[in-house]
Formats: sequence, C-alpha cells, structure tokens
Amino acid sequence: MTRLPTYFISHGGGPWPWIPQMRAQFVNLEASLKKMVADLPELPKAVLSISGHWEGDDFAVMANPNPPMVYDYYGFPKETYEITYPAPGAPDLAARTRDLLAAAGLPTHLDTTQGYDHGTFAPLYIMFPEANVPVYQISLNKNYSPAEHLAMGRALAPLRDEGVMIVGSGLSYHNLRLFGPGAKVPSEAFDAWLGETLQEAPEARTQSLLDWESAPYARVCHKDEDHFIPIFAALGAAEGEAATRIYHDVGLMGGVTASSYQFG
Repeated sequence: MTRLPTYFISHGGGPWPWIPQMRAQFVNLEASLKKMVADLPELPKAVLSISGHWEGDDFAVMANPNPPMVYDYYGFPKETYEITYPAPGAPDLAARTRDLLAAAGLPTHLDTTQGYDHGTFAPLYIMFPEANVPVYQISLNKNYSPAEHLAMGRALAPLRDEGVMIVGSGLSYHNLRLFGPGAKVPSEAFDAWLGETLQEAPEARTQSLLDWESAPYARVCHKDEDHFIPIFAALGAAEGEAATRIYHDVGLMGGVTASSYQFG
C-alpha cells in the first residue's frame, strides 16, 4: 500500500457533530476532516487514534473487535449519551502494534475492554460516517513524557506502509477555564509558535517541540498537556517529513485560535 501521512488534529468539543449549534461553530474543522479523507491516496486499512481522552500507566492498545462507546463528557443533551459509532475494531493490528511498541522497549499491553472516546468517535464520524473503516486506539502514558510519546510514534512508523492512518487527536489549545476573549492572546501566540516550529528542519523541529513548555503561553494554553501530547505520536511516525497546516480557525468559543497538521 501507499505510505499514508500522519496527523495531529484538533478534534472539537464533546459530541459536537450531533449538536447543530456546536456543529455550526466547527464548520471549518468539519471541512478539514472531510478533506483529509478526500486527499488520501486510498482508503485506509484502519485508523489508529491516539486521543487525549485515554491515558494509563503504559501505552495500552485497544484490542476489542467491537469497541463500546465511552461518553466522556458532561452536561450535554440526553441523546448524546446514546450515540453509537459502530466501526469495527482491529485486534490483529492491535497485536502487531503492541509488538512494535514492545520491540522499541516501551511498556505496553493489549486492552480488550476499552471503547471509543469522543476524541476518536467525534472526528471519525465526520471522516468516515459509514463507519466502514476499522478503528483502534493507543492510550497516552499518563506521565506525559514528550520523549516517550515521540518514541512511541517512531515505533509506529512501519504501520504507515501497512495501510494504517495514524491520527493524534487532541487540541492545539485546551484550557477549559479560559474561553472567550481571554483566550485570544495566548492561543494566537501559541498557535503562531507551533506553526513556525513545525516548519523548522526536522532535527531542529523535534528538539523545539520537545521543549514545548518554553513556547509563549504554553502553560496557559495547556495547563495539563493531555490534548497536546498526541502531536508527538504523529511527529515521531513521520519525523523526517514536512508538516502542512490543514486546519486553522480564529475566534472559536469566542476567542480561541486552533490548528491541525499533516505530516508527510
């Protein structure tokens, strides 16, 4: 199969595709997710999601052939807790992925109970609404080590030649306590830094990203880095390849600037 790109996407808020007023806010994000699929050289064999909404003590690999739903959001309409995204899992690829991680010396295990969180099923519903592509996930390690998550991405690189679409799913800005006008300056500054950093030569780019806490307003935009760390998986799996911004929005939630990137 053709080598597939990798991605770091901003996945939007909660179950946004099922709430018309929220979906209207994310019209640019929706267009970018659809274009990601339209631009692929061929239909992926599977999608591997590394979401900011699943973390544990190691790099767990989802191995359920029919993953359940995880409604990891609060305060939304009742019907959003009945959403289903019936894409099959990929247990054979999960075993292959576990072996790649173990061969790289990374702590890992297969998890047969974990289901799809909204960092996975919300964007995937837009990308593959027929749920006709198998999907599985890898958890973040809750230590949030940039170097370990970069190593995880490097270990996953062979999957790109095996038809697997690797998606780091988070948000380039994630401070739930600071939306509205107060988000404008920090999110703009961090987004500008990220865009400039990803255009650096590969070796410099990797080092700059590893030092992300030195970026402008880094800890304002990411008090906890669970939604930023997935970028290291996407970068590690395509470390020597160019980054292209595939989504950019200004004024989300009253002030947030956000972006998504493709590697390769």
